[in-house]
Amino acid sequence: FNHNSHLIIHHRVHTGERPCKCPECWKTFQSCLYPTEHQWKHTEERPYECPECGKRFWTSLDLIKH
Repeated sequence: FNHNSHLIIHHRVHTGERPCKCPECWKTFQSCLYPTEHQWKHTEERPYECPECGKRFWTSLDLIKH
């Protein structure tokens, strides 16, 4: 791992620790980066747009998959 923080987050895969929660639905996450993207699902905001077709997505990963 390039950074100690990445190792800590990966370690949570094995321990099941999920310390970060969405304040809207209480879904839990291993990394506190994920709730930020997850919270867009509680709004109409879809900040990632496909430059070819204009379809919008909640997460950058969804755009990449598209």
